[in-house]
Parts: sequence; structure tokens; C-alpha cells
Amino acid sequence: METSRRILLKTGLVTGGAALAATPVLLDQRPSAAAPPTRTDPFTLGVASGDPLPDGFVIWTRLAPDPLADDGAGGMPSRHQQVGWQVATDARFTDVVRAGSVRTGPELGHAVHVEVGGLLPGREYFYRFRAGRHLSPSGRSVTAPDPRSMPASLSMAFASCSQFEHGWFSAYGRLAEERPDLVLHLGDYQYEYKADSYTIPGGNVRDHRGPETVSLAGYRQRLAQYKTDPDLQAAHAAAPWLVVFDDHEVDNNWADEIAENAASQPGFMDRRAAAFRAYYENMPLRRTSVPAGPDLQLYRSVQWGQLASFHMLDTRQYRDDQACGDGYDDCPPAAAPERSLPGTTQEAWLAERFAASTQTWDVLGQQVFFGRRDSTATPDNTVSMDPWDGYPASRDRVVRSWVDAGVRNPVVLTGDVHAHWGSDVLTDWTDGSSPVLGSEFVCSSITSGGDGYDKADGTHPWAAQNPNLTFWTNLRGYVSTTITPTSFTADYR
Repeated sequence: METSRRILLKTGLVTGGAALAATPVLLDQRPSAAAPPTRTDPFTLGVASGDPLPDGFVIWTRLAPDPLADDGAGGMPSRHQQVGWQVATDARFTDVVRAGSVRTGPELGHAVHVEVGGLLPGREYFYRFRAGRHLSPSGRSVTAPDPRSMPASLSMAFASCSQFEHGWFSAYGRLAEERPDLVLHLGDYQYEYKADSYTIPGGNVRDHRGPETVSLAGYRQRLAQYKTDPDLQAAHAAAPWLVVFDDHEVDNNWADEIAENAASQPGFMDRRAAAFRAYYENMPLRRTSVPAGPDLQLYRSVQWGQLASFHMLDTRQYRDDQACGDGYDDCPPAAAPERSLPGTTQEAWLAERFAASTQTWDVLGQQVFFGRRDSTATPDNTVSMDPWDGYPASRDRVVRSWVDAGVRNPVVLTGDVHAHWGSDVLTDWTDGSSPVLGSEFVCSSITSGGDGYDKADGTHPWAAQNPNLTFWTNLRGYVSTTITPTSFTADYR
């Protein structure tokens, strides 16, 4: 069953101009001692594209004839392989406009990242790869519009939280059928647990392969297992993605250099480095996101003409540790002014991006609930310490940066909480009657938590003491949006 709920925002047209520079990428096509092609199809993990610019995008694949191999190598030999690629204007590849060849090997997890340049803005393209006699599935991608143009509309979907064991990825399949122009994945793309350690009522429908992920081999194997799912492959092949991680790509509720619990702390930075390496290898990210040990540059902005700017945040790597534990608490120390969720450097970057924006819509793609969610009707402030409620001074600074920059139409997109929510963004979170600055749309999980349930009136009990909360359902799915110069429409699928 599909549920569609719509929230419509309207605003006046805002015009302006800004330039976005893009440089074509020269690919390494030097001869190499490449290994002979594998006898078995190596394209078991599908294809993907991401981070679109007006002149191109990243295209990705990873060679893995035996994707679930315990050593994480995907059944590939410890030698290099030459992989060809093509980009065409049509799905039959009768008009190939860009092509080349790149080398991959064990030090890259046998992944391929090609930063395609020299394409036309605002166009649909198709891409594919070849290794020896094997041809990959084809994927569809879209370039961003000319930075000076005002597109009539943008079809964008966003999703999060796909626990492989908790259900089938049919929501990804439905998302693929919509063929949006852009997909945002807001974290928890994979989960770190070993089989049967995170279960749902009635039992999990399928099992994770291998132990809890702590090593590079383990993370490579786990991400490969997820990518064998045909619905996830279809969603990647349908449109370019903008990806950011949350906690489960590494360890539940981790914060900067601090693991979830003390028992997991020894070796945590090595674990983080392994997780980041595997994440990059399996996502359509640019070379600016190649990890340096336990550090990975992930926050970035992508411009969609003069219609929208997408500011993709990293809310894990730079945060202060959660105060008073990770549960729901009335915790005055959480309000300390020096505490930050995205980190002070990322806060400053975000304020600069707001100040420079000329787009009609400024969209935050981020991981954890932004709005206030006091869980009790008592005078205290009983909130979760992991999302922005646990970092109220940091949230206030972000809101203030919108006001100071004169941002016209801020929208926050959120994952993490395994339910669909709608929330107003308030000027003052302690005053329910304060002016509304924008809206937060929260997507449910793809599968995490197992089958959910709905309420006819779309309200949550916490709405009584949190007037910013406007909508809720516990069904699984994703959010499909249509963005125009005058409206931002969210359909909760």
C-alpha cells in the first residue's frame, strides 16, 4: 500500500545570477599491465552516478564477480583491470558523446569513479561500462542546469535508513520507477550489525553476511551485499545521487572520534578509516571526497540553476559528543553555547553558503531531526541527545545564519528517525508562536524497523507540546518532491 501526503509551500519568484565554474576531467588512459578480463560477469553491483554539475557528473561501478567474498575483494584477483566507459544521449548508445578507459585494482576495492565533463547543462544522458567481454547495465543521469537559468521544475526524491535484514527494498524500486532528476540519500545506507543482533518483531526477513563490520574487508563485503539488491541497483541507475552518511555506515551514534560505547573505543579511528574508505569506494563521489585515513570531506553544495542550492551536511564527523548519554533526557549541559553538531568550521561554511546564495530555495540535506521534539507534556525539556535538540545553541546559530543572510525559503530534509514527519522551522524554538522561517521534511526508513503503521489524522502525540510538528506517519518509504520557482511540494510515499 502506498500513502501520499502533500505539504505545499508557496513564495514569490526571486531572480538573480551567479556563475559556477566547472573543469573537464582528463582521464588516465596510459597503457597498463592490466589483468585479463574475468570469466564471470564482474558487474554484479550495478552502476551509479552522482554529484551533477552543469557540464557533467560522476559515474561509478565496482568489479565484483563474487560480491559476498569474505575477504571483501569481491572475487577479483590482486591485479589491475582496465575498464572502458561510454556516455550517450540515448539509451541505445547510438550517439556516444564521451568515452574512455580507466584502470582499477585492489587498492581501490576494484571500484571505478569517472568524473565526466564536457556535457551540456540540463540534459539527460546514459552511461555504461565494459570489462573485457562483459558489458554493465546502463544507467541514466542528468546534468545540472546552467547556473544562470531558472528551471521550470525539479523532480527530487530523498531517502534514508535501509536495514537489509528488516525488509525488502521495494521502496527503492518504486523510487526508480518515478525517474526523478535527482536523489538525495541522507544516511544509514547500510548497517554495521552481524546477523540477528538487530531484530524486528516476527524476525528478520534476511540476514547480514559476516560479523559486525569493523575492518575494511568487512565494510566492503557489507556494502557489496546491499548493492546486490535489484531494487537498490534500479534506484541508483535511475538518476544521479547526492549522498551523505549518518552513523550506521560506521557505528551506531558515533560522534567525531568517539565510539558508541567504551568497549568499542579501542581501535575506533582505524574502524572509522576502514568505513570511510569502503564508503567512498561504493558511492558516486568526486575525488574531493577521497578519504585521508579517518578523515573524509563530504559536506558540499550543489547548485540547480537559480532554482535551488543543495547544502549537504556531515553531522557525525565533527560533532561534540552527545551530552548526558544518547537517550531522551532533560539535560541542561546540552545547551552549552560552545557545543556544535556540525562543528564550528562547517557551521561557518554553511553561513557563508547562505550569504552567497541567489537561489530561490536553500535546501539542507542532513541526517538528524532538526526541529524540537519534547517527548513529555511536563515543564521540563525531555529530548533526544543525538539530533539537534541535543545541540540547541548550534541549531540557533544555523537559524540565525538564515536570518542574517536573508535566506528566502529554507527547507531542511532529514532522515534517521524511521518515520515520516513534517515540522515547521521556528525563529525561537522555546516559543511556539514565533515566526515560521521554513519547513522540515523528514523521510521514513526504506526498511529499518520493519513494517510500520499509519494514523488517519497524521498526528503524533508529541505534537501537543511541540507546535512545530505538523505531520507524522510510521509507514516505510521515501519522499518525492517537486520544486518550482513558486512551490516546494512533498509527497510522502
